Amino acid sequence: MKIKTIALAGALLLIGAFAFAESVHLPQAVEHTKAAITHGEAGHTPVLVEHATTALTHAEASEKAEANPHTEEGITHLKAAIDVGKKGDAAGGTTHAKEALKHLELASQPKKK
Repeated sequence: MKIKTIALAGALLLIGAFAFAESVHLPQAVEHTKAAITHGEAGHTPVLVEHATTALTHAEASEKAEANPHTEEGITHLKAAIDVGKKGDAAGGTTHAKEALKHLELASQPKKK
């Protein structure tokens, strides 16, 4: 009986940790994506890449904690923003970052029951 209780408590703790990871990382991904857009619009391509890379790290952590098709699509566009930005194309990187932001914000909305 004690082993079952301990196992159940451990499972609940792990589930809670994953939910916490999603709730912490997704807002950070959104924040850094917005910063990438701001810098991209100003023509600061290296800073766009820096913020998009940080946003990607947070988005991937959120996706690992709880899979979401919008987070996945946001990750795809963040990777594209980084690739295009590394080639010196601020406008193209910004376009992908804006698309990523749309999806990350959709992923951030409360889930309907």
